[in-house]
Amino acid sequence: MFVEERDRDMSFDFIPDSVKFGSNFFHPLLMWALLALSLYCAYSGFQWRRTRTADAQMRKELAPRKFNIKHYQNGSALLALMVMGAIGAMAVTYINNGKLFFGPHLLVGLSMTGTIAVSAALVPFMQKGSDPARYAHITLNLILVGLFLWQAVSGMQIVAKILSNA
Repeated sequence: MFVEERDRDMSFDFIPDSVKFGSNFFHPLLMWALLALSLYCAYSGFQWRRTRTADAQMRKELAPRKFNIKHYQNGSALLALMVMGAIGAMAVTYINNGKLFFGPHLLVGLSMTGTIAVSAALVPFMQKGSDPARYAHITLNLILVGLFLWQAVSGMQIVAKILSNA
């Protein structure tokens, strides 16, 4: 009897169906924007690395473009929005279906969330000049972009399924 009462309390019937349906599309739109942002972060990160390792003349040309600041600020936004987007997607899935769908898209998404957190955690070591931390940061972020591309494809399959069931 307790389980039935709890299930009834968590039915989310107070949310209009149109809101529930529309909420399915916030995560995919956000993730496509974050995929683009991650590509820009990769670009600004490689440009910052290029600035750091360039000769004096090249550094003089690249430094005013402040790739270090752009990379750090956009990377921070990417981290925050990716974590919140993952949590939001799981919440919307649960609200609309009463459960999470355990499968590759969920597992890869959770792996991506952990990967970006570890990558960001390497920043203090990189600021102290640790080359292993830099290489790990670059490697993790390249893996992240690869997983992001796969997620884009699998996510569109999920969107197509949602639309076909509407």
